[in-house]
Amino acid sequence: MQKTAFIWDLDGTLLDSYEAILSGIEETFAQFSIPYDKEKVREFILKYSVQDLLVQVSEERKLDVEVLNQVRAQSLAEKNAQVVLMPCAREVLNWADQVGIRNFVYTHKGDNTFTILKDLGLESYFTEILTSQSGFERKPHPEAANYLLDKYQLDPESTYYIGDRTLDVEFAQNSGIQSINFLESSFEGNHRIQELADIPHIFESK
Repeated sequence: MQKTAFIWDLDGTLLDSYEAILSGIEETFAQFSIPYDKEKVREFILKYSVQDLLVQVSEERKLDVEVLNQVRAQSLAEKNAQVVLMPCAREVLNWADQVGIRNFVYTHKGDNTFTILKDLGLESYFTEILTSQSGFERKPHPEAANYLLDKYQLDPESTYYIGDRTLDVEFAQNSGIQSINFLESSFEGNHRIQELADIPHIFESK
């Protein structure tokens, strides 16, 4: 499996971080006196993204989205200790490392990503980590995947984007690579998993 490569999403995929994210949004909303409905916010960010949420709120309330972003980023950075690994995340990364799969990250998280991965002892698994501050178009635009495919001469047919949302499947599809996701999808290149521990089984016959 020397040619195989994994590009990982983080929130909800490798990192169990949604409670910290929701808590950060709640604090941000409170600072600007914006009503907060946890379940509606959770549903929105899973379907779209936190950035889309902040853009929508800023337009509705005539606020500067960059200010909202800065307040939320600060609030979230203070909650790093609440971020834990998804079940079997370390075991799957160890397995991938042992069988020669190269690992990368492309996330919409900011550069706080590096602190979290270092604190969790994960940064050494990844050849390169791309964040929202790396300058690439946001998912599902394929720019970040194209960059990794080109730079590291990865084979699209054996490169997988691992995520937890429809947006992540669309990113893989737009990038011409395979998808591993917690969701069902009509995209024939998607491999659905129930948990991260299912990933090695996808490759047992390869």
